[in-house]
Formats: sequence, C-alpha cells, structure tokens
Amino acid sequence: MTPANLNRKKPCCAPQRDSASPPSRSSQPVVKAIQPPAVKKFELCDIPGGTALTGTNTPLIAIDEEGPCRKVAIKPYRMMSTVVTNDMFRDFIDDTGYKTDAEKLGWSFVFHQQLPDDFKATQAVANTQWWRKVEGATWKHPIGANIEHPQLPDYPVVHVSWHDASAYAKWAGGRLPTETEWEHAARGGLEDVPFPWGTKEPDDKNHQPCNIWQGTFPIDNTALDGFNFTAPAKSYEPNGYGLYNMCGNVWEWASGRIKITGRSKESKLHAKHYKGCKLLKGGSFLCHKSYCFRYRIAARTGNTPDSTTTHQGFRVVFDSES
Repeated sequence: MTPANLNRKKPCCAPQRDSASPPSRSSQPVVKAIQPPAVKKFELCDIPGGTALTGTNTPLIAIDEEGPCRKVAIKPYRMMSTVVTNDMFRDFIDDTGYKTDAEKLGWSFVFHQQLPDDFKATQAVANTQWWRKVEGATWKHPIGANIEHPQLPDYPVVHVSWHDASAYAKWAGGRLPTETEWEHAARGGLEDVPFPWGTKEPDDKNHQPCNIWQGTFPIDNTALDGFNFTAPAKSYEPNGYGLYNMCGNVWEWASGRIKITGRSKESKLHAKHYKGCKLLKGGSFLCHKSYCFRYRIAARTGNTPDSTTTHQGFRVVFDSES
C-alpha cells in the first residue's frame, strides 16, 4: 500500500491566496447564533464519546506528520451527516447578509477542466498549473460570473474560506470540528483504518467507494466513480456513524491550525509553508494516489484562512447538550 513516491514532497492541491493581503473583516455583519432547536433542520449524527483515535501507525506521507496513532479522551457530540450544501448556505446568506471572502475579493481558484474551452485567459498558479485565478468565481457562481453553470442545491457549497465556514457554524449554533473529532467521526467506530469504510483501497478499475480522481492526474479523469467534479453531498455509502463523503468530494475545514513540529530541515520548511494555515481534512475529487494520496482519515493539509477553491467545503459539529 506504500508506493515508493509517496514520501516525495509535492505541492498539495490546495492553492493559497497571498497571505500578505488578507481581506478586511471590519465590514462584515455581526453573525449571531440561531436558537439551538434550529439544529433540527440539519440531519445530525450522534458521535459517541470515550476514547478517540487520532493519527495513524501506518503513515504514508511522513512529512505531513500523520502519525503516530494516539488515544484522546473525547466528549460525545453531533455532526452533520453531510457537508454544508448550496441550499443550506443560501439560508445563512439570506438571513445574515454575509459576504464571503471570495465575494469581497472578487475572485477564487477554479480547477482548469471546469472552465469552458472558450473561457478567457486566466492566471495559473505556480507549480500547480491546473489551478486558475478566476474573476467572479464565488459560492453563487462556481466557475465565474456570467457563466452558465447551474448551482445544484444538494451539492457541497464551495469557494468558502475558513472565515466563511466559521461564521456559518456560529450562525448555526455549532462550530467546526477539531482534528480529533473529525477523525473519530470519520472512522465510524472502526480502529486505525485508512478509510471510513475500512482498509480496501480505491482504485482506477473496480472499486470506487468515494469521489476522487481516476485516470492520469491532472489530464484525464475517467470518472469511473460517476463524477468528473463534485458529487451530491449525500453520495456513496455512509460510514458506521451515518456520515457521507468523509473522504473525497471536497476538503473539509477543521477548527485549528495545521501544526508541523518536526525539527529536521525539511520539516521546518514544511512548517514555514503552512505558517498561519488552518487545517483541512478528507481529500477531494482531485485526489489521486499518483499525486495527492490524502483521501485518507489521518491525512492532512492546510490553507490560509482566506483561501477559497472549487474543492473546499465544510461540515459543522454541535455539542451534545445543545
């Protein structure tokens, strides 16, 4: 299960905005939490407390500090069965008048194959040329303003930053999960396994339990899993706790920073790359074993809290007493 190239450091598939010029937060409306009973509008899964596992004893990308597996005491909580959808996010916008970071800045990152063939020239991201800076790309206009592209209500909301996800979670009366909470929920009652369904690895032939890339990344996606890009938030089989798409489809924002604590020269450079970044878990429809084998429970990446893309979303957790 460990191809020889997995320990090579490659740029991850989450492009960063220029962190030197973050958007101002001063003009945002005040977001107030809704009343706790309103969480009934969401489909929630009960996640048991007790001893949770975080990390793994079989790390595949050592530089990301995926291991070792550790036991952590945890309280019970509830988690959305899916990531937040376009419909769910629209309720938040309509209620609060909130403007997302992509809307305020006027652009976001779009995967190049999502753009029409006749789309005007766009700026590519260094080292990851498949990411393009697209003016007018927002949660309402996923591939840019004035482009005919239906916004599907039951699909994951994308082009949302960590700031946006946190604001939504507050409005909903919840919060973003910690890394331990996210991993504990993703395992669905299983032990130190790589995937929410167990140990059998997805492939490009006959086993597609989640929405990732099949084929030659980033050129040819055979879409054997049924989707070229994102899939509906409630797709494939849920895990043991009833959660959908905990690996693949869209990366999910977690509450804290991504921390790299190693003292080697390589680790220090890796930590510098992630300075000020928030944690993302779960992988996305762009992950493939040949390039970004991070569609595993213990895998991790990070991005600046203002960065937005077509493959980043989030789900919310609620304390059990709420």
